[in-house]
Amino acid sequence: MDTSVVDSLLSSLVDEGSVVGTSALVYVADKEVYFGAFGQADREVSKPWKRDTLVNIFSMTKPITGVTMMSLYEEGLFDLEAPLSKYLPEYADVKVFAGLNDDGTPILVAPNRPIKVIDIFRHTACFGYGTEGTPLAAIMNAKAVLDPSKPLSQLSQETASIPLFGHPGEHWKYGVAADVQARLAEVVSGRPYEELVKERVLDPLGLSNTTYFVPADKKSRLSAVYNFNQPGVLTRTPDNQVYGFSPVKPIQINGGHGIVSTIDDYMRFALMLQNEGSLDGIQILKPDTIALMSKDHLPAEVTDKEFLPSKGQMGFGLNFAVRIAPPIDDNEPFGVTGEFFWDGAASTLFWVDPTNDVTVVFFTQVFPFNLEIQARFRRKIYEALGYC
Repeated sequence: MDTSVVDSLLSSLVDEGSVVGTSALVYVADKEVYFGAFGQADREVSKPWKRDTLVNIFSMTKPITGVTMMSLYEEGLFDLEAPLSKYLPEYADVKVFAGLNDDGTPILVAPNRPIKVIDIFRHTACFGYGTEGTPLAAIMNAKAVLDPSKPLSQLSQETASIPLFGHPGEHWKYGVAADVQARLAEVVSGRPYEELVKERVLDPLGLSNTTYFVPADKKSRLSAVYNFNQPGVLTRTPDNQVYGFSPVKPIQINGGHGIVSTIDDYMRFALMLQNEGSLDGIQILKPDTIALMSKDHLPAEVTDKEFLPSKGQMGFGLNFAVRIAPPIDDNEPFGVTGEFFWDGAASTLFWVDPTNDVTVVFFTQVFPFNLEIQARFRRKIYEALGYC
């Protein structure tokens, strides 16, 4: 691997002001071929970005949740094709938002079919996140379902009371589905969700720096989060708005966000996926289960895919995006058919490329989500490997 190609890109991202700090780790066939760290984890105190920097991974929590869930699936604790209400009765009478009446009240209709369990894995339950700036988003925001002081049982009950953004199975709609997964895990197992994640994924893989709460003696290793509040200017997000800096452990242990990790820890998780469910002799999932998770499960009739097409020729598996065709041109983020991946709101990214046995983790902490820097990084990785 021509590591200078990646070094040049990462240093350029810092120099041009696209990021304050960043790191990347690349494995080929279980061998580390690249690590680089550039810039600062905390600009205000001139703290360099290091290999052990702790990062808020936001939605890169979702793949960890998916693996936790599928370990329960292997035990026969739920059926992907079953109605969600079989396990969570609050979803038996959900409604779909169909607009507003003249008086501003919502028009609600019955869904064309019940929400299935698989819908909360492939984002076809149509829950949303409340960030859309629509009347329905306002209804969702008023519920504040992701308030960290609320237990998952309350999150699920409140989510079920909010009208859906569309009919289940007919739209790809990003939202709180993975958080509902976490509640489903509690119900079918009879265990707190955090215990399940630790016992089934984090502890067996030795991910000692991956956690839902950063203790006081490790908080100095946290990266600050920065935001483009105005063009060309990165402003620090107040620490009290970043979950990793919270002095109080959350009650709500989310499936969709909330984990803090290091680049080496997350790479171990990704390598387990690359190695069909095992790492260092520890089996987390069966190879058939990894194959099930990493195949496209979106029905052909789902043409409304929100922002998913911006990532390329995409389908969606069980908590991962799945690349179903090569890029149509150089304007599309580069990738290889069969690759599966996901990213995080602060522009973090990982992917597993089984065709080339390439596994990559990219860390930074920049809002809003920056697809452009991810696309540049993707192409440079494959250029450095001589694949494009």
